[in-house]
Amino acid sequence: MTIPAHLFAPRYWLLWFILGIFFILTYLPYHWQMAMGRFLGLLAYYLARRRRKIAAINIALCFPDDSPQQQQALLKRHFASLGMGLLEIFNAWWTSDNRLQSLGTIEGLDHLQQALAKGRGVILLSAHFTSLEIGARFLTLHTVIHGVYRAHENPLIEFFMKKSRELHAEKAIPRDNIREMVRSLKANKPVWFAVDQNFGHKGSVFAEFFGIQAATNAATARLAQLTGAAVVPFFTQRLPNDQGYRVILQAALTDFPSDNMQHDARRINALIEAQTKLAPEQYLWAHRRFKDRPNDEARFY
Repeated sequence: MTIPAHLFAPRYWLLWFILGIFFILTYLPYHWQMAMGRFLGLLAYYLARRRRKIAAINIALCFPDDSPQQQQALLKRHFASLGMGLLEIFNAWWTSDNRLQSLGTIEGLDHLQQALAKGRGVILLSAHFTSLEIGARFLTLHTVIHGVYRAHENPLIEFFMKKSRELHAEKAIPRDNIREMVRSLKANKPVWFAVDQNFGHKGSVFAEFFGIQAATNAATARLAQLTGAAVVPFFTQRLPNDQGYRVILQAALTDFPSDNMQHDARRINALIEAQTKLAPEQYLWAHRRFKDRPNDEARFY
């Protein structure tokens, strides 16, 4: 892997040092890594006040029947999960296949194989859980995937993120490159992306998520309609007590897409909601999921 010379400029030296520390941490025993992640998450809970406020609002909106004490406990567990997710990103980049394989089990691989047998590509429908990155890496141990991603603003982080995904997932596709996604699907490749972030009104419809209208990206239905690709839900769940991971592939969606994009978006949100309820602290509550509001409703943030 050749690193461009400009990434060794002095302005990147501190980040190189930090990345070096995380590289060393990937060689520690797994339970030590997760303990370190929980500690970093606790620090973020106290220091990242803006993200803590966003997460607290989201949790209160989505779990209104929980007491304030229960919501606060979930908030703290979420930040611990964020810290563990940070360590998992570097494990996804740098941990060897042999070491990683012992940490996870995969369920439903036959659903993906059956969908690929139709020859029209597969959309791996995922969502922003804190173990998103390592979940995709687990799947690459079993199949080629093409991953859709949002480019990072920092060139050094972007370099490692893109190179890692290309090394393990064969191809990394910027999220705005629809033509490349279509090309991969027509080549009968599984294309993995998460569709649950708020990207504004463009290309979105409003559909319920935990009972609240949320701007929902309609790209899944549009791509499936354009290419005939099957849509296979794909989630990763971190197991308690540092036992590793459960990687879940569900059966391909039937009668999808329909002639109603709002119905399709609600169906996707319901899948993500059901998975979130299994381990609510692992969903990315620190994102402004409900930023855009329909009909000029009052904003939450």
